[in-house]
Amino acid sequence: MQLPNRARPALAALAVTLLMLPGLAPAAPASAPAPEFSLPARSGGDVSLSSLRGQVVLVNFWATWCGPCRKEMPLLEQIYQRYKGLGFTLLAVNVEEDSGGADQWLRDTPVSFPVLFDRDNRVSKLYQVTAMPSTVIIDRKGQVRFIHYGYTPGTENEYQDQVRSLIREKS
Repeated sequence: MQLPNRARPALAALAVTLLMLPGLAPAAPASAPAPEFSLPARSGGDVSLSSLRGQVVLVNFWATWCGPCRKEMPLLEQIYQRYKGLGFTLLAVNVEEDSGGADQWLRDTPVSFPVLFDRDNRVSKLYQVTAMPSTVIIDRKGQVRFIHYGYTPGTENEYQDQVRSLIREKS
């Protein structure tokens, strides 16, 4: 079916709008140095990104009030368990001012990867987080390689494909 010429601009505008919605936007390939940060960890002490140089790092920005974040967390644990022995780590960065809710939620949904607290949103601003959850995948050289905004079922498969490809890359 051929669209009339007058309908084409409206259809193009709709397509662009849909791509901009969180959860519907494809992963944005990137290649820029990952901004350095150090945040307090749930387990105590601080974790800095620079201490993980040489590993593939998935940084997931999340909040307890975010339904998709809560659905995604057990899937992130599976990815972490599968690849942690291959030079991969995962950092879950909670962006809530009060980390008490995150502590409580994680008691019911335990994870083994580091959970960090960005109570003043300093790091989420550095990474220009505009949707919850937002996921950044960083290569062994400290370069941001993939960015995902939002989560829909199946996105975890993209994470795994991208993590595997970065693990295979030579440093």
